[in-house]
Amino acid sequence: MWTDFYRVSATAILLSIGALIGYACSEAIPLVQTSQALADEAGPARSAQARKPAKAAPAKKKAQRFGNVIGLKKEKQFIYDMLHAHPWAPINEMLKECNIQNYSIYETQFDGKFYLFAYFEYTGENFKADMAKMAKNKATQEWWKLTDPCQQRLPGTPEGEQWLGMREVYHLD
Repeated sequence: MWTDFYRVSATAILLSIGALIGYACSEAIPLVQTSQALADEAGPARSAQARKPAKAAPAKKKAQRFGNVIGLKKEKQFIYDMLHAHPWAPINEMLKECNIQNYSIYETQFDGKFYLFAYFEYTGENFKADMAKMAKNKATQEWWKLTDPCQQRLPGTPEGEQWLGMREVYHLD
């Protein structure tokens, strides 16, 4: 009984430390006034100018979609879930810098085992270079030191990779 209490207490302390580190690493994002509010402050001549339609944005590069799967150790599920309930700002920033968007991780259980399914879209030009950049990032390395022990690589996962890639068989835009 006491062993479980100490294990849960130690887990809560580790999660609190992780949240504090994530908070300490994050940067405050200043509030920005809208262009209309700035135009209104500048007066009617500028305000009319601000209402002109904007130039069309350049066409976005079509995103590459990725699906991955990995096992989740039952005894580490709580820690993994808590880390992802409060991700560190530098981790999210690095994902965006490396052209990752629309990123989701799903959790499921079947046959008594837990699994994670990840989906994301890549919009960059050089996936390998962006992933190498992410791997060199200090905050990412610290994050992976916490998350990797929670995961169980699956048979067939290529050497040097943590998650097993999946082949897309259907997509509807």
